[in-house]
Amino acid sequence: MVSRPVLIALLLAVAAASSAATVLTVNSRNTGIPALTDEQRAVREKFFGSDKELPPIKEGQEVRPRW
Repeated sequence: MVSRPVLIALLLAVAAASSAATVLTVNSRNTGIPALTDEQRAVREKFFGSDKELPPIKEGQEVRPRW
C-alpha cells in the first residue's frame, strides 16, 4: 500500500499538471482571436446601446434609501 505522504505528493503533482494544461489550453485559444473592427464595434454599439447618458425621468417618483 502507498503511504499517505506519497499519495498526497502524487495528488498534488496531478493537480499541478492539470492546472498547467488548463492554463496552456486557454492561453493558446485566445491568441487567434483578432480585435474587433470598427464595423463590428459599430454594430455591437447599435445592438446593445452605447454609454450615452439616459434621459431624465419626467414626473417619476423619487427613489430614496430606506434608512
